[in-house]
Amino acid sequence: MTRRDFSARLIDWQTRHGRHDLPWQNSRDPYRIWLAEIMLQQTQVATVIPYYVRFLARFPDVARLAAAPLEDIMTQWSGLGYYARARNLHRTACKVMEDHGGRFPETAQALAELPGIGRSTAAAIAVFASDERAAILDGNVKRILCRAFGIEGFPGERAVEERLWTLAEALLPKRPENMAIYIQAQMDLGATVCTRARPICEHCPLAAECVARISGRLAELPMRRPKKALPRRMSWVAVVVFGKKVLLERRPPAGIWGGLLAFPEIPAETGIQAWVANRFGINEIDAHELPPLTHGFTHFTLEIAPWRIDLPAVPRTLAEPAWQWLELERIAAAALPAPVRKILEKLPECLNPRP
Repeated sequence: MTRRDFSARLIDWQTRHGRHDLPWQNSRDPYRIWLAEIMLQQTQVATVIPYYVRFLARFPDVARLAAAPLEDIMTQWSGLGYYARARNLHRTACKVMEDHGGRFPETAQALAELPGIGRSTAAAIAVFASDERAAILDGNVKRILCRAFGIEGFPGERAVEERLWTLAEALLPKRPENMAIYIQAQMDLGATVCTRARPICEHCPLAAECVARISGRLAELPMRRPKKALPRRMSWVAVVVFGKKVLLERRPPAGIWGGLLAFPEIPAETGIQAWVANRFGINEIDAHELPPLTHGFTHFTLEIAPWRIDLPAVPRTLAEPAWQWLELERIAAAALPAPVRKILEKLPECLNPRP
């Protein structure tokens, strides 16, 4: 398959069968394009759309995003996952205002210097905003190239990824007016036709010469990451309740669930009674274990053991400066990690709120 054939087929397919009505399409505004590309990292379009619409309504331009407290941004992002993306959104917005006079850089090279914008994302923004001739290499494109050209090896390995970048750049159309259509075609083909499971080859413009299809290796290509057992971590957390309030802790900006509200963690070497006595000065409490929860991260699996602790009275001062009370009726709008939200939503007070 020649470079010209590859790009021409994709451009023709996108024109006739691609997606044309997504909320971030048909815009040259780099802010809107950037926001969509960051949200779409490791997240499906159907999940992103409602978040994108709400986020844009709350922060319609880069100036208002930069001026917003990080807590507000995390609240809008809550539930979308991979929270470092939200923190980097704020950092980038501030840099655009401070270092670039409120205007996004126009080139992929300059965009890639901003927080949270990698090479592929920078290229996508530059293509859609200013027709720069640049290749992308997200998960969809890696899958298409590995299958169409029979690329062996795990795409995350440096040597394989470098080979894919070289191929992606060689396949670019020459005419700049075709760049945005071509890049969108790659995204759409990977998302709707050349999917990871059950690809719809009969609708693919590359099917006639696709190495993976011809050789019967669609399930093998691209090759998967070599499997290794993920470590498991245990976390005992305190679901401290008083009346219609629950005690939560603002997590540090960096690390797991950075900037979000989570339950205080009970050290493994400390018992429930000792922890409560030390933090609240109460020796006898009503505490019982809630159903455990498992949450998977990229590099480990977290086993969460929540303990509900009902306080007889609200302490005058909280033991930790990051602690705060949250009204249970406000959990829907709070910036909470998914496991914390699941635990709270199962509390009887949330399931059967008092009038």
